[in-house]
Amino acid sequence: MKNKKNNIPNFTIIDEGFVCENCGAKVEKLGYSCRNHCPVCLHSKHVDINPGDRQEKCHGMLEPIGIEINSKKGYVIVFKCKKCGQIRKNKAAEDDNMDLIIKLSVKE
Repeated sequence: MKNKKNNIPNFTIIDEGFVCENCGAKVEKLGYSCRNHCPVCLHSKHVDINPGDRQEKCHGMLEPIGIEINSKKGYVIVFKCKKCGQIRKNKAAEDDNMDLIIKLSVKE
């Protein structure tokens, strides 16, 4: 079920479980407003134009390529789509693999 988040424009709340297409991990619904990446390998799928809308036609794999630190959001994962090359960003979740986040941060 999709609902608009009142305070952020173009944001659709959607809490779905999925199986990661990169590593095969089963990602359960954990109460996140719009989980879009695997907490094990940090890969994602290019399915959203705006968070949670599932309107993107590409559906390529988003590979984590870097980390940014945002004073309000904390760690932000930078992804690059393997299919179309688009760069996307998403806030890291509390249960994300911190070892991979650290590796991405020293990669820059």
